[in-house]
Amino acid sequence: MQTHRLTSMERARLSYERAKAIGFAYQMNVEDIASLGPKFWACHADPMAVYDGAATTLLTIQYNLVIGTLVQYTHTRDDLTPFIDDLLKYRKIGQFLLTERGHGLDAENLETTATLLSTGEFLLLTPSSQAAKYMPPTVPVGVPCIGIVFARLIVAGKFHGIRPFVVDINDGMKMCAGVTARLLPPRGGTNPVNHCLTYFNQVRLPRSALLGSIEKSAVPHNDFLQSIWRVTVGSIALGFVGIGAMEVFSTIGALYSMRRTVGPDGARTPIFHFRTQQIPVLTVTAQVYVLKAFSQWAIATFSDTTIDSRVRRGIAACTKAVIVQHSQAAALSISDRCGAQGLFEINQMSTMFNEMRGIAIAEGDILALSIRLTTELLIGRYELPRSTNPDSLLSRHETSIFEEHRTLLAAVSHHRNHEVNRQILPHCQAMVEAIGHRMAYDAAVASGVLPCLIDLYVASVIKLDPAWYAEQASLGRPAQVEMENAALDAVLPHLDSLVSQLDIQPYVTAPIVSDGTWDAFVNGLECFEGKVSACTEDKYMSLKHRL
Repeated sequence: MQTHRLTSMERARLSYERAKAIGFAYQMNVEDIASLGPKFWACHADPMAVYDGAATTLLTIQYNLVIGTLVQYTHTRDDLTPFIDDLLKYRKIGQFLLTERGHGLDAENLETTATLLSTGEFLLLTPSSQAAKYMPPTVPVGVPCIGIVFARLIVAGKFHGIRPFVVDINDGMKMCAGVTARLLPPRGGTNPVNHCLTYFNQVRLPRSALLGSIEKSAVPHNDFLQSIWRVTVGSIALGFVGIGAMEVFSTIGALYSMRRTVGPDGARTPIFHFRTQQIPVLTVTAQVYVLKAFSQWAIATFSDTTIDSRVRRGIAACTKAVIVQHSQAAALSISDRCGAQGLFEINQMSTMFNEMRGIAIAEGDILALSIRLTTELLIGRYELPRSTNPDSLLSRHETSIFEEHRTLLAAVSHHRNHEVNRQILPHCQAMVEAIGHRMAYDAAVASGVLPCLIDLYVASVIKLDPAWYAEQASLGRPAQVEMENAALDAVLPHLDSLVSQLDIQPYVTAPIVSDGTWDAFVNGLECFEGKVSACTEDKYMSLKHRL
């Protein structure tokens, strides 16, 4: 099916069907989701997640955010089991309504209220336009929809904390009474999701709609973080989509570069001959193998419930930050080397780049996650797992920049000081990325990734902060260039087998990868063919004279 010819709404509906198909293929149960089992991670890493980012969005909302939140309460709420069963079997669609138009990163200050009535019911209200729930696709698509709606619990006029509520959104054909959804325009450049603004006008909810205690929170902040724990899970799970995207970029870049030739007939040369083409293709390939090792370490560590939840959140933030950083850079570097053809949606890369922009924000904006994590590490609230290779270049880089910023922090009176805003906050994301680079390196070494791939990965990371390595590691510019060249030379002979082992080609639909797929693509294009003979100058003058 040529999906680029479908309307936005038709493509959105197709993504619902794909999400359902992926979910059914993995046959996940409650335990898989609650315990973050292998099926859960494999589902998010499925190559189909790369093929259709909208389906991935819908899938992770359904399984991770909605079912994952509900299962947190099943130990005291047997009545939630039918809801979960309906969601697992896609008899109902689930949506997660947390952030609001005026409260994105500061979701803890959301305005939606759920007030306890004398009848024992709750009254759900959107008190202002700022409080409209932003993004979740809540318009009817043929299947009944329920939402996990976060609201300020009000009991006897007092704020008892933010709580999740189970709310009927629509019956598949029309919105439920008091619920309004305004369909937002498509984001553009992505597989479309029917994102909405959603409002609640005095919606009455049964007492059973409340998830959690009605009692006032003793520690509101901690209770809130626990209630949205699956957002943290989503940070790391969605990050893995970036690895699949990089596998596609690597494969497209390699196949196109070997197919495309330049020069006169009889002496044409594949453009992959040129170093300018080799650098992005080989670098992205090396990064893929290192990040795949990193993802396995991150899954094992993050899934260990004996580890401090703050540390697990930190690992999720570092993992997501580094994968998104590398995948976005890969999309640009490879698509640029495919020339004008790299710009077209049909060749996948521009769409995947825009999908990754969405992932960078979804389930925790990377910058916001980085600011929080870096601040907590600098003031010593906890530590992340230390390097297993403390003498490595990437570990030394991480240690050095943290020491530099700890010195800055020690010179001010408080971590919310104005100087922190000026001198530390702008560098928080780079610091979290530095931790992630080191973690990825350690994981690759431990898992036995081909040394030349690790060397090329290190060279690619050095290029992100070349001044530090020149100043602090005695690696001047010529040494950095030679390090990269040596690694490129070592990886080059292995490229064919490395790309083949990725086994991503069934999901590579870009027609530029071979002559056959390109010819088929061109033959399928709408054709406007001339049928009238050309207008000669004599005919033109005769026609002009008559007029």
